[in-house]
Formats: sequence, C-alpha cells, structure tokens
Amino acid sequence: MNEGKPGYTVLQPDDQSWRESNMMKLPNTDLLRQLGGSPSMTGRLWRLPPYSASTWHRHVDQWELYFVLDGTGRMRVGADTITVARHGAVLVPPETLRQPFNDGEAEVLWLVVGAPHDGVSGRPATTAEFYPEDPKALPKELSGRVWPPVR
Repeated sequence: MNEGKPGYTVLQPDDQSWRESNMMKLPNTDLLRQLGGSPSMTGRLWRLPPYSASTWHRHVDQWELYFVLDGTGRMRVGADTITVARHGAVLVPPETLRQPFNDGEAEVLWLVVGAPHDGVSGRPATTAEFYPEDPKALPKELSGRVWPPVR
C-alpha cells in the first residue's frame, strides 16, 4: 500500500493481497481493510471462476452494492435469478438472501460494497441469521456441478 497525502490512501493492484474465502474458496481481496479500514462500510473484489458460487447468505443491517467490473454477473436475490451486464449494479437490502454465482465459462469480477458494516448499527449477526439456509447450496443453474472444488 502506498500512503497518500493526509485525507486519502492509495492501494495499487500489485499491492493487493488476495486470499480464498473460508467456505466457498473464492478469490477475494478486502480493499477497505488494506486501505486502513472503515468502521461503517466494507469493500471487496471477488473473482468468480467458471461454474462457481458465493455463499447463499443475508445481512442483518447491511445493504450491499454489487457491481460487475468484468464479465457477465449472475445472482440469486430472494426468489429471483438475475443477469447483470458488465458495469451493471445491484443493490440488495438487509435481510434479503443473495448469492452471486457464475454459470458461464469465463471468470466474473465483482466489486461488493456494504454499509453499514454488520454490527455497526447494532449487534453482530449470529451464524443462523447470516446463513438461515445451507450457505453452500448452489443455484439450480449449477445443478450437477460441485463447488467449492474438492482438493
């Protein structure tokens, strides 16, 4: 990370630290943490490889903005399945189940920004509140596929 002048911080692409998510093994980088953090919001880049899915989850008090940087995004939001074109966005309110997934052959890059950060406006969510259903449940579009990959 390169320090900016007072009032901002800069994080160059080569300085970003990527890791696999714990449950679904998707590559992601926590931009806001690397930039020094924000007590009131989250911000990550997520790479969804072909035929992959994020967790089926919700937030207690956090809104999330999903923005497709590269590729064509697919997402379950509640009972709906939507397609999001490159540079398209989706805003999901708290309590609504959501799951970005990729049922195509090319990687999709998402920017996900959330506010307020869960727990800022109240207590942290319990696991059952965050995952009221099986978090590894894949959408019907990935029927017959296995994700996360077996290693």
